[in-house]
Amino acid sequence: MDGPADILGMESTSLIEAASRRLSSGAGAAARVYERAFASGSLDLGGLGLSARSISAWEDNFTVGLLPVLGIQAEPGPVDEAASKAVLGLADGLEIECVRIPMPGGSGGKATICVSSQAGCRMGCAFCETGRGGLARSLRASEIVAQVLTARVGLGWDCGNIVFMGMGECLDNLGEVSAALRVLADPRGLSFSMERITLCTSGPPGGVEALRSLSLKRINLSFSLNAGNDRKRGELMPIARTSRLEDVAASLAAYSMRRNFVLGVNWCLLPGINDSREDAREAAAFCSRVGRSLLNLIPYNPGRLALTRAPSEEEISRFASWLEEDGCLLRRRPGRGGKIMAGCGQLGSGSIPREGRAGAAVN
Repeated sequence: MDGPADILGMESTSLIEAASRRLSSGAGAAARVYERAFASGSLDLGGLGLSARSISAWEDNFTVGLLPVLGIQAEPGPVDEAASKAVLGLADGLEIECVRIPMPGGSGGKATICVSSQAGCRMGCAFCETGRGGLARSLRASEIVAQVLTARVGLGWDCGNIVFMGMGECLDNLGEVSAALRVLADPRGLSFSMERITLCTSGPPGGVEALRSLSLKRINLSFSLNAGNDRKRGELMPIARTSRLEDVAASLAAYSMRRNFVLGVNWCLLPGINDSREDAREAAAFCSRVGRSLLNLIPYNPGRLALTRAPSEEEISRFASWLEEDGCLLRRRPGRGGKIMAGCGQLGSGSIPREGRAGAAVN
C-alpha cells in the first residue's frame, strides 16, 4: 500500500470509498472527517466517537497536506485595498506563489485568490517572469487545493473567488486542474460555486477543446491575447507559433457552454509594443470573432528583466478609448501587486527577501 492519501486531493465520495477500502474500522466517520479537514485544515478526529485503534488507522492512511508558508509580502495600505503574495513550499523543495487580490470597494470575502497550476511554466511568454525558468513540474490536484485552504486557515484570506492566473498554464495540466475543481466545488468541503472560478489560458493547441469536452458549464474562461496578429503574438508568446489566431478564435467561439457565458480576453498593455491604434483595432476585431466577450485591459508590470516600462495613465486611457471606438466591451484592470512582484506576469521572481521568509508550516 502507498503512503497516506492526501484528503485535499479527494472529493468526499472518494474519501468515503477509500476509507472503506483502507480501514478495518472507523470508515463510517469519513464524511465528518472530510468536513472537518476542510474547515480546520487538519486531520481532526476528536469527538467523533472513534476508538484509539481507528484513530491510529486514520492517521496512518490519510493526511491533510497544507503547504508551508515560506514567506508573505503585502502592499502598503488597507487590507481591503492592497494585494498580498505568499510563497508556499512543496514537499520536493520547489516553491510556488499565490496572491490575494482585493476587489474594489469589497470586503475580504469578496477578494480573489490567484492560484498556481504548475511550478514554473513552459509557455515562455516574453513579458512573464514565471516562464523565464521553464517548467519544473505540474502540480497535483491536492497541491492546487492546498493553496486555497492554506490561504484560508493559515493566512486568513477569506476569498470568495478563485482565478487560475498564477504560475503555469492551467490547460497544460488539465487532468489535475479538473480534479482540483471537483474538490473545490464539493459541498462537504470548500463548496465553491463554479461561477466563482476562472481558468486563464494562453491557448495551447487542443486545450480549449479538451476543456470543453469536460462540460464544466458554469466555469469561467479567459484567454490571454496580447497581440491581434500571428506575427506579433508569436514574438510575445511562443505558444502562438503553433496555432493561428483564426483557429484559436474558432475554438473559443465554439466553447460557450451556457447562455450567459462571457469570454474574458486579456490584453497586457506593453508601451511601444502592443499599444498602437492598429493594435487596438486588431484586438477589437478578435473579440468580435469570438462572440460575447469582455476585454480585460491590464497594465504591464515590469519584472527583473523588463521587456518595456509600465504604461502611463494617459497611455492606458488612450488605448481604452480606441477599443471603445471600435465597439469593444472592456474593463480596465487596476495594476495591483506590482510593487511586491505580485502583479500579472510577475510570479516566480523570488522577490520576497530571505529575512521575510519563515519555514514553519501553518498547520
